[in-house]
Amino acid sequence: MRNIMRKSFIFLWTFLILFGCVVKNYSMAYTPVELYDNVWRLVNAKFVDQTNNDQDWSKWRHKYDNVIKTNEDAYVAINTMIASLNDPYTKFLDPKEFAEETSSIKGSLKGIGIQIGVKDGKLMVIAPIEDTPAEKAGLLADDEILEINGKSTKGITVDKAADQIRGKEGTTVTLLIKRKDTAPKLYTITRAEIEIKSISQKLPDNITLPNDIGYIRLSSFISRNAAKEFSDILVNSKDKKGFIIDLRSNPGGLLSNAIYISDMFLDGGVIVSTVDRDGYKETQRAAKGMVTDKPLVVLINKGSASASEIFSGAIKDNHRGVIIGEQSFGKGLVQEINKLPYESGLNITIQKYLTPNGTDINKKGITPDLVVELTEENVKNKDDVQLKKAIEIMQNMTRGSAVANQ
Repeated sequence: MRNIMRKSFIFLWTFLILFGCVVKNYSMAYTPVELYDNVWRLVNAKFVDQTNNDQDWSKWRHKYDNVIKTNEDAYVAINTMIASLNDPYTKFLDPKEFAEETSSIKGSLKGIGIQIGVKDGKLMVIAPIEDTPAEKAGLLADDEILEINGKSTKGITVDKAADQIRGKEGTTVTLLIKRKDTAPKLYTITRAEIEIKSISQKLPDNITLPNDIGYIRLSSFISRNAAKEFSDILVNSKDKKGFIIDLRSNPGGLLSNAIYISDMFLDGGVIVSTVDRDGYKETQRAAKGMVTDKPLVVLINKGSASASEIFSGAIKDNHRGVIIGEQSFGKGLVQEINKLPYESGLNITIQKYLTPNGTDINKKGITPDLVVELTEENVKNKDDVQLKKAIEIMQNMTRGSAVANQ
């Protein structure tokens, strides 16, 4: 692995599953009041917004001292306090939620296989996981979830929504889905054990790829082995003239993986910069030399978020490849997960990140060099016009043709 040092793994995105990280451990013996105070102090010291959503954070510190008697009391009080930050990515995890996220790090979970998030106050499908009940049922990135089992999702948190969608293997969950320009539709989906896969070279149906073009589908940056697996593919593909990297519906994962994989394609230059609450800017640069200098096309869509946007931004701003598809999700914040007493945890937003050109993409996303939309009709007919365009552009690149205005 090329020599880019990191102080710790940083957690970039949380939906139904946790995309692994090294946790800060605060497992000493605490009373419930001390647990609450511990969370208060972590937010006070680390939350990226020093104003804590324009409020006097000190008012929360002893607000519930006379009320908290049990761990459950502390959990309610903590959630109330955290909600005041108005940050969907900073959240408290009770022991059940923490255990579920820990199990997802091991590579499997029970559910329907979607990443979800709150965007503009709406519960959204960020992306269905490849080859899962959610994908097979037809759920798409940017679907709005109006109801879960007949209950409105208005004002719901990601955690509560995830808890309602998860369940025993073989049981069903019914979602009322609103898709742009269509009437709401009910989807009843059977839960299953979901295997979390990171890297695949399997092509979508009805796509034929020339033998001299490599295709790598990276569905997440979750696995700590993802960078090595990715590197192995590149090293063992010396016969390829160029590579198509498919990051569509990739919701993110480890910051370190985004940095390592970006570094494989860059000969020096900035990969990403992170900025903390004090304005301290840390810039990650690629090492000299590349694993491959062959032409590169990157596919993104509305479900490409976080670590996917770091990689795409690094490739775009360094003029290393061509970005094709749709505007990405726009998640430019970095989370750290802290392990707390009683097997609970706290995900806390500690930084924002900037692309190499200094662009803050939060709530904006990465704009493709070539915009190619995949319509519902395309999906229905299994007509992957985005990948077809990527193949066309790659063929032009390997022949030395210009790609502008394609």
